[in-house]
Amino acid sequence: MEMLDKTSAPAHLGAVPSVDGSTSFRVWAPFARTVSVEILQGSRGSREPLTPSGGKHFEGKVDGVGDGDLYRFVIDGSSAFPDPASRSQPEGVHGPSRIVDHASFQWNDGGWRGRALEEYVIYELHVGTFTEEGTFEAITACLDYFKDLGVNAIELMPVSQFPGSRNWGYDGTFPFAPHETYGGPRGLKTLVNACHEQGIAVILDVVYNHLGPEGNYLANFGPYFTDRYRTPWGDALNFDGPFSDEVRSYFIRSALDWFVHYHVDALRLDAIHGIFDFSARTFLQELSETVASVLSGNPPAFLIAESDLNDIRIITPRKDGGIGLDAQWNDDFHHALHTLLTGEEQGYYQDFGDIEDLAKSFAEGYVYTGEFSSYRMRRHGSPSKHRPPGQFVVFSQNHDQAGNRPGGDRLAALVGHDRLKVAATAVLLSPYIPLLFMGEEYGETAPFLYFVNHSDERLIEAVRTGRTEEFAWFPSVGEMPHPQGKETFLLSRINRASRFDETRRSLFGFYRHLTSLRHSLRPWRMTQGRPAVRSWPDRSSLSVMIPLPGNDVALFFNFSEGNVQIESPLHEGSWAMIADTLSPCWGGSGQKAPPRITGETGAVLSLGPLNAVVYRRER
Repeated sequence: MEMLDKTSAPAHLGAVPSVDGSTSFRVWAPFARTVSVEILQGSRGSREPLTPSGGKHFEGKVDGVGDGDLYRFVIDGSSAFPDPASRSQPEGVHGPSRIVDHASFQWNDGGWRGRALEEYVIYELHVGTFTEEGTFEAITACLDYFKDLGVNAIELMPVSQFPGSRNWGYDGTFPFAPHETYGGPRGLKTLVNACHEQGIAVILDVVYNHLGPEGNYLANFGPYFTDRYRTPWGDALNFDGPFSDEVRSYFIRSALDWFVHYHVDALRLDAIHGIFDFSARTFLQELSETVASVLSGNPPAFLIAESDLNDIRIITPRKDGGIGLDAQWNDDFHHALHTLLTGEEQGYYQDFGDIEDLAKSFAEGYVYTGEFSSYRMRRHGSPSKHRPPGQFVVFSQNHDQAGNRPGGDRLAALVGHDRLKVAATAVLLSPYIPLLFMGEEYGETAPFLYFVNHSDERLIEAVRTGRTEEFAWFPSVGEMPHPQGKETFLLSRINRASRFDETRRSLFGFYRHLTSLRHSLRPWRMTQGRPAVRSWPDRSSLSVMIPLPGNDVALFFNFSEGNVQIESPLHEGSWAMIADTLSPCWGGSGQKAPPRITGETGAVLSLGPLNAVVYRRER
């Protein structure tokens, strides 16, 4: 990742220390008359004027200043603010910035070459609630856990500096600075370094659609925001108006920083449908092009979108006229699966609930590819079946799907282990990139609640009121946990030790079995473009035939509560069972499906209630 084409990379921002004992400062402030850098060393401070330069920037070099020193920028001789491109905020979002010498960290992941994206088995986690300590260092001590589970990529929810000590991370205000409570820059680098030594990739969730309301000082420097659009989270960022070139450069520089200085393998771009940009060449296109041209590609640097637009242009290659992101989260798969498991119909779930929905998602990716959506009251989506499955990330739960429920309910709090095992099979043995949300592997029932730690009482009340109003449509909401309360945060911690409980041991073992199967089926590239899918709506059942090189796999699902018989589509060769959710070894009530099938026309396959069965062709 250190291979950087400096000719096409945006110019540096913030503070960059040099080996000669000086530090170069550069900040964009198009409306300022003067800008100085205020150096804070002990009880003494000094102000050094910066020189106007191209693009409405101010820059300069200060001798005798380096790693660990604190500073602020002073605009027009009066107001002092932290650096918009601060790499560290040791005193929080309102305090001064700290100079970080990235070159001082000793990396030893030189042998790391990354992984192909379709090989990823992703584990999404929140740094603050994954361990009792809530730090990068504590996660580093858990790498054997990931390897034992079969996870080869961890995805960190946003870690950019946010207000206080607890937050989901989507209220961050410093897109270059890892949060100090988690361990700051050194802690994140140490974690990534250790992950790579153990063969684990690291995905970082970043937020480029808005900034949080507290500690957000960007508007004091320039027109980073616009009132032409509104997002659900506050002011929209200015990606297509006057002065937007520098706003784009700021966020592209942030993305490059995570790749170059922290060696992350991929960025998950939060809610790109909240990025409003009507430019001919959009910010996302520019980001995709810049990452591809600036970084060496070894190891690869991936961009993964979260989007509810069902717009296939997002992951269509640039050469074919698309934006060129590498992959995206597929909410349709989750919604189709969730409604079959729970029967829920409220909100966006009203668009789903039929077995054909999940069948279409297995076959094509999106469920809505231009059809009318009753939830949106309009047609929605575009065709996706021509894109390879390795461009879609699927899941049975994630931080949004649990945390954006009034009670933070995980799937394990809604359904029993029989349905959880069916969900795990659908996700982990799908042709897509599977993602697990921390704790699901053993049926964690602790809620994942929305929590914040603001200092402004009006903001605290606004958050509480907003969350209450947001879920007014949800049946039986009751009294919601206060987002500001520390207890809300503590309730959201998971307890991995409970995987050894008698009721959870078999579920954890089943997850390990499925990840092991997925890895054994390498290469996980289909010999044909899409799986062959068949559904039986009257029996709430479906089959998914996945053609793999030498390892064809067939998945069968019965989402009904009764025994069913379906016509076997296994017409050629001999097929051996490799997983059955009803097997007693996984806590099941007893298998109904045969251990081996010899393909013959007209054969009938028996499935038990709430059952998933997997066969592999024998060669």
